[in-house]
Amino acid sequence: MIDLKLPTMTCGHCAATVRRTIAQCDPHAQIDIDLPGQRVRIESEVAADALKHALREEGYPPADESGAA
Repeated sequence: MIDLKLPTMTCGHCAATVRRTIAQCDPHAQIDIDLPGQRVRIESEVAADALKHALREEGYPPADESGAA
């Protein structure tokens, strides 16, 4: 399970883009989006680094442990 904070995910359109981006990397991924908390949990066979890279490319960089993007 990959749990990411996405500070730039602020609306339903953002959430849909995040979901589509992850699905493009792994069509079988299980994706749980918490929009108010700006979090996404992903269960996937794809490496976390690949998913993070794809999200960054779409404008949704995961925050680091300190909360900075």
